[in-house]
Amino acid sequence: MRILDTRVAPQWVDYNGHMNDAEYARVFSLALEALMDDIGLNETGREQHAYTIYTLETHVCYRREAYEDQPLGINVILLDQDTKRLHVFMEMLDEHGQCLATSEQMLMGIATANGRPAPFPETIAQRIERLPHAQADNWPALAGRRVGFRR
Repeated sequence: MRILDTRVAPQWVDYNGHMNDAEYARVFSLALEALMDDIGLNETGREQHAYTIYTLETHVCYRREAYEDQPLGINVILLDQDTKRLHVFMEMLDEHGQCLATSEQMLMGIATANGRPAPFPETIAQRIERLPHAQADNWPALAGRRVGFRR
């Protein structure tokens, strides 16, 4: 599901002439905010439910360089979930549909009143169910990777 469309901002370009590695994380963070909006946790929803989402872990994989003013599209799919966590996979695509980077994230639902993990409010849980879900035996090829040398 397409969750965000944006472009590489001039200030995101580094001394090598392409988007800096930290800015890929920024774009994936913006996509997470768009996902939160989509499931009803925009500013109003966060206040109404006294609830938010924290990122527990992120794995970014850089596949290709991105350049100033290049269009970027972020797709998201849900890999797994329980009552208060989401395991999501995001793919950053260029204007030709080529993968520039991926981000796999573990997210935790948090009650803002006490800052502790809490189950998703019912209306939010219903919206999460409408997200595209990967089948357990058919995850995206780049999901579930770990850092390390291939031997």
